[in-house]
Amino acid sequence: MNKYKTLFSNTMLISLGTFGSKILVFFMVRFYTGYLTPADYGTADLITQTANLLFPLISFGITDGVFRFAVDNARGRRSIFTVGAGTITAGAILFFGIVPLLYLVKDFRGYIWLIVLYTMAYCYHSLCAQFVRATGNTALFAAQGILNTAMVILFNILFLAVWHIGVTGYVLSVVLADLLCTAFLIVKEKLWKQFTPHPAAAAAGKMLRYSIPLIPATVFWWITSVSDRYMVKGFIGSEANGIYAVSYKIPTILTLVSSLFMQAWQFSAVTESHGDKAEHTRFFSEVWRSFQAIMFLAGGVIIALSKPAIRLLSTEKYYEAWRYVPLLSVAMIFTGFVSFTGTVYVVTKKSGISFWTAFVGAASNLVLNLLLIPSPLGVQGAALATVASYALVFVIRAINARRYIPFRLYPRQVLLCTLIISLQTAFAVLEWKGWIAVQGICIVLLAAVNFRFLLAFLKKILSFVLPRRGGQETA
Repeated sequence: MNKYKTLFSNTMLISLGTFGSKILVFFMVRFYTGYLTPADYGTADLITQTANLLFPLISFGITDGVFRFAVDNARGRRSIFTVGAGTITAGAILFFGIVPLLYLVKDFRGYIWLIVLYTMAYCYHSLCAQFVRATGNTALFAAQGILNTAMVILFNILFLAVWHIGVTGYVLSVVLADLLCTAFLIVKEKLWKQFTPHPAAAAAGKMLRYSIPLIPATVFWWITSVSDRYMVKGFIGSEANGIYAVSYKIPTILTLVSSLFMQAWQFSAVTESHGDKAEHTRFFSEVWRSFQAIMFLAGGVIIALSKPAIRLLSTEKYYEAWRYVPLLSVAMIFTGFVSFTGTVYVVTKKSGISFWTAFVGAASNLVLNLLLIPSPLGVQGAALATVASYALVFVIRAINARRYIPFRLYPRQVLLCTLIISLQTAFAVLEWKGWIAVQGICIVLLAAVNFRFLLAFLKKILSFVLPRRGGQETA
């Protein structure tokens, strides 16, 4: 199958399977803000984000290794899956030894058991889901995403609206959904057959050498994306952190679009890397030009709609959150760009570079947070620090990654779009005179700058959908 068609088909499968369900969760923000106070929402957010930090530590980053090595090694998949499951189980045993350290954090007392359950359920669910994705069963991967989201919503309604158990219900909903999805994948794919009593030692060594550098890299990314919430809570308070956490929900649409595409893109980027190098580089270039165009344009639309979106999706006590949406939207655009350039390191298995670039992002984010959050900027300083950190890492990766796959970056278009979206953000946040008109003008400019890229993308899509005369599809 044509490589573009494979990428398009996988993206559509994942999108159809998960976009609708994720949108449902997006609209659940109104529900959450109705049943959780800003302080409770902030606490729940910190609990889940802490569990996300523990995940790579407990799993030793092995789920990324399971995907990368299983995707192009069908004969060794039993060893790969066994090593993944064994590594997570060993990490779980070690985890219970360090649980008492969580009691040092006052806000976690009473919720430690939830953090443990959340982390372990996520570990095993991720293992099974990534293995299924690596085997090329994209439809099942998407289906289990629908199932997971549906169960989260169902349990949310039950625990928050019916039983009124607040923070505990919010977190427990995700735990139960992950556990049931894991059971579904095990039964559906008979994953117990993937276990072997004698996994190849070479497979274990290669996987761990690839995965272990990703542990600190993942931790650094967590610092870049989440440390601001801890600092907002510490410097300003739980209520401000709850409002800031809600402001993240609108830009999450950009992260969703990016992550849906990346799940399909990583598969295509790896499988196509074994062919002609020049063609593979051209493939990267063409996909990048479409991706950056869509991200900039989508980001511009979200910035323009930030104020009415928050009003629609939250209650009045959270309305102030709209002020942080524009900057966080810019941050999410660059998050997507960082993920795209990071695909180069997945293809070439250069996980060490992921480590040091993530370190740069984390270090810059911590320093900027410490400087900006206590300043008059307050919560807005946290958003600005996030933008600066991701933009810095993108620049570094854009230069470095092209040493391994010299795809065309289209720097003039990227720079021009960055200037346009920065102007749009400034007018929106500061509400300068004529700021509403400027939103529309900037969206038109973004569309104009990327017109030929968007047109090429549309033609490519239509070539898959509309058959040629005689029933043949356009390549």
